[in-house]
Amino acid sequence: MKDRLRQDLTRLMGLPGLSGHEDRVRRAIAAELDRIGLAHRTDRLGNLIATVAGDPASPSVMVFTHMDQLGFIVRKVEADGLIRVERLGGVAERAMAAQAVLCCVGEGRDVPGVILNKAHHATTPDEKYRVLKTPEIVIDTGHGSKATVEAAGIRIGTPVVYMPQVMPLAGDRIAGTSVDDRAGCAGQLELARSLTDRESGPTVHLVWTVQEEFNLRGAQVAAQVLRPDVAIQIDLMLATDTPDMADRGEMTLGGGPGISLYSFHGRGTLNGVLPHPAMVRLMEDSAATLNLPLQRSAQVGVLTDLSYVQLVGEGVASIDVGFPMRASHSALEVCDLEDLVGLVRLLDEAVARIGTDFPLNRDEVPA
Repeated sequence: MKDRLRQDLTRLMGLPGLSGHEDRVRRAIAAELDRIGLAHRTDRLGNLIATVAGDPASPSVMVFTHMDQLGFIVRKVEADGLIRVERLGGVAERAMAAQAVLCCVGEGRDVPGVILNKAHHATTPDEKYRVLKTPEIVIDTGHGSKATVEAAGIRIGTPVVYMPQVMPLAGDRIAGTSVDDRAGCAGQLELARSLTDRESGPTVHLVWTVQEEFNLRGAQVAAQVLRPDVAIQIDLMLATDTPDMADRGEMTLGGGPGISLYSFHGRGTLNGVLPHPAMVRLMEDSAATLNLPLQRSAQVGVLTDLSYVQLVGEGVASIDVGFPMRASHSALEVCDLEDLVGLVRLLDEAVARIGTDFPLNRDEVPA
């Protein structure tokens, strides 16, 4: 499993997929589903959906993870060919300077560039410790004029992402672009392989979603159609085992998969997830059965698309699960493959436990 996860993650991290432009990622995942032999469909927004039919008397389950990544949108090409952009998603502006980027014109035609950083020799003392905001940066593709930039296919509205790259670190750790959430996509592919071999269980809808980094509502479109009873969302968990994060929790890289007990955005978006108690117990019991460590997270400043999926229909019994990750929303993020292996095992066990007696009513959940 670990080797497949490494291969899938490496391949998916190499594909650009800005929010609203996830097509290359979706097609790569769809091709793998074809190899697995699992039928799939794509909705109008771009969500990829594969359903594994099961016991109709059991609660239906939606397991989902997002395909998109954050980045930029071209807003102007200057006469000298330098490109100005707006950020799309929660771009960490202090991580932008001097980064390599890719202007996504089309497969085989993408244009590399660099976010210019003012020459250090000319930087004034006041400038040395100031972080530029996205509207202030410029991207240099080397073309030298607006006409040649446009001839290369770059226009207002062209998506731009950090240059896709994968960097193997020591042991089973990987650094690279869009670990958030291509690691979740790879993990869900592995779960798909397992589910196609099962003999019983609930109906499971596997959904690779769009536009999570933009407005968190792409998954809601799929949920409105599928109307699941249970929703399990896969995403990163903020690793807190570095000095800058030590006061934020107890989530360690390599410490196993995690569950979120509380998330709240707190930055103008009044939304978050308080998980259904039956879902918390499900994950805890599943981990105990597997003798698998299960980490816990409670964070303000974190929001996932489960925040909106949980509100569909009569309400959905929901929980966020995930893998520890360092350096979230940076050009290079870090995860550990062992955590992904544990996450897949946890999900496989948890889904198998959802039967006709699963307590969707909170009053039926033991205290």
